[in-house]
Amino acid sequence: MRLHLCAVGRLRAGPERTLVDDYLRRFDRTGRPLGLGPAVEHEVEDRKGGGPAAEAELLARAVPAGAALAVLDERGRQMSSPDLAAVLARWRDAGRQDAAFAIGGADGLDPALRDRADLVLSLGPMVWPHMLVRAMLAEQLYRAATILSGSPYHRA
Repeated sequence: MRLHLCAVGRLRAGPERTLVDDYLRRFDRTGRPLGLGPAVEHEVEDRKGGGPAAEAELLARAVPAGAALAVLDERGRQMSSPDLAAVLARWRDAGRQDAAFAIGGADGLDPALRDRADLVLSLGPMVWPHMLVRAMLAEQLYRAATILSGSPYHRA
C-alpha cells in the first residue's frame, strides 16, 4: 500500500525537511517487506489566496482515486501509535492500494474534506505548525511500520 503525505505548503531545506526525509526513508526501508510503501509527498500551494476551501480542492486532487483518506485535525481522534499501526494494517489487508494523509494550511482544513475522510486524526489537543505536523506524522508512520515488523524501536 502506497502512502501519500498531501500537505499545504512547501517544506524548504532545514531541520523539518531533514526529519521528514529521514523518517520517510526509514519507513520505506521498514515498510516495504510489510507491503507498506513507498511514501510519497505531495506539496500544494494556493497561490490565489482562496483559503481552506481552495486548499482542500488542491489536497483532494493530490489524493489518488480510491485511497483511504486520513486528515489531521486537532478535533480528530487521538490514538496510540499501536492503534495507528493497526489502522494501516487494516487498510492494507482490506486491499487498499493507497492511503493518503492530508495536512491543511495555517487556517486548518475545510470541513468538506474533513467530512469525506476515513479517519480524522489528532496529534493532541494542541495546535501545531503544519511543517512540524509533517515531521511528526512521518515519524509516526515509521513507528507504525516498526510496530508491525516487531522491531524494538517502539518501547511502550
